[in-house]
Amino acid sequence: MIERQAKAAVIQALSRQAAVVLIGPRQVGKTTLALDISDERPALYLDLESAADRAQLTEPRLFLEPREKALIIMDEIHRVPDLFSELRGLIDRGRRKGIRHGRFLMLGSASMDLLGQSGESLAGRIEHVEMSGLCIRETGNQFSRELWLRGGFPDSFLAQSD
Repeated sequence: MIERQAKAAVIQALSRQAAVVLIGPRQVGKTTLALDISDERPALYLDLESAADRAQLTEPRLFLEPREKALIIMDEIHRVPDLFSELRGLIDRGRRKGIRHGRFLMLGSASMDLLGQSGESLAGRIEHVEMSGLCIRETGNQFSRELWLRGGFPDSFLAQSD
């Protein structure tokens, strides 16, 4: 796996805030990065494109409160826009218990709607990290030709041929 610069930014943001939104274009590696982070700490991954995972959040407080010590990763967060207001209460209750940071990592494509929804509901409780395509610092100078020809999306960069 290619070590992504955004990983350090996400880890730092999780050390400061209860909620972090990782935004960027589709297929840029957000899910891969989040799963990599989840290997390093207690975490639960929810793919909100999945009806079964969305169903877990029909009563967010009942599902999430017992898991307050784990990092909850919610992929495709735009699928459950009402969740942001629920997370506000969970974050505030957790803070009163001393659980102040590193609770939620939400993934979504960069959109003004997502930024607006999260910013309004979770003001002072959330940090945004933007992830772009691969860059030369991540791939190394020896792969500059491949990066130039194939582009910065991981699947195209790692393809067997041009």
